[in-house]
Order: sequence, then structure tokens, then C-alpha cells
Amino acid sequence: MQAKAVKPNALIYLLVSVAVIGLDQWSKAWVLSSLPEFQAVKLPIRFLGEYWNWYRTYNTGAAFSFLSDAGGWQLWFFTFLAIAISGLMAFWLSRTPRANWRTALPYALVIGGAIGNVIDRQIHGHVVDFIQWHIGDYNWPSFNIADSAIVVGAIGIALMGLLDGKAEKKAG
Repeated sequence: MQAKAVKPNALIYLLVSVAVIGLDQWSKAWVLSSLPEFQAVKLPIRFLGEYWNWYRTYNTGAAFSFLSDAGGWQLWFFTFLAIAISGLMAFWLSRTPRANWRTALPYALVIGGAIGNVIDRQIHGHVVDFIQWHIGDYNWPSFNIADSAIVVGAIGIALMGLLDGKAEKKAG
């Protein structure tokens, strides 16, 4: 009887998650020690009428302050949800071939962003946000590096789902 060959899985991509968490927590520590609360610090970045600010604010909810006025239970709900999703994605990474970076990288980004925000919720009771984007008179809600990693990862997961579905349709 021949031993089954173990293929390298994509758990090594958790190093990307660790890098996202480190960069996120470092940036938030800088924000908490250097930026004034609720005061825009305009950045010299302009592109097609868009501009950026540093703007230290806090979010007790989720994306776009969803459930921010829920009374406190949302801290534990979002913590549990982030840990559950991160665990599921880590499981999927363990089943993903290491060479499949197009699938592994988005999972790792989401895990890193989710855990970065969980750390904030557990330490501060809220998430520290500090990047603000403006287009004309519209102000995008403030966000952070963890949020950016989650969004980029989610877009990557969606794209891979669409592209893999098209490839399977062509092959079938």
C-alpha cells in the first residue's frame, strides 16, 4: 500500500494575515498617539477632484456604522462573526493548494482585516477609523487598513467565484 502524497496547502498565506494585522495595529497606534479626535487633517493627495483626509473617529458597529447604536451587544456579535468567518477561511486555506494564490490571498486578506478589527473591539470597545475619502461634496465614511484588506479580499473572493464559474462552464 502506497502512502498518500500530501500536497502543500495554502496555510502559509496566513503570514499575509499576520502582516495585515501588524500594519493595521501599528497604524491605529500611530493614529491614537498622533491625530486629534474628529478633526480633519487634509492630505496633499488629489486625483480627478477627489481628496483624502486623516480623520480619527470610532465605530462601535460594522461597515457604515451598521448597528453602532445597538447598545453594546454588537461588540460580541461582530467579534464572534469575525472569528467564525476567519476560522472558516483558514479551513478553506488548508484545503487550497499553495500554488493557487488567486484564491489564497483574498482569504488571507479578509482574515487579517477581520482579526485586526476584533483586536480593536476587544481592547477599545470600538474600531479606530482614520482614512477619509471625498469625491466632490460626498464624504465616504472613515475606514482603516483592516477595512481595506477586508474589502479587497471580498472583491477577490467574488471575482474568483465568477471567474471559476465561467471556466467550469467553458470546460463543461
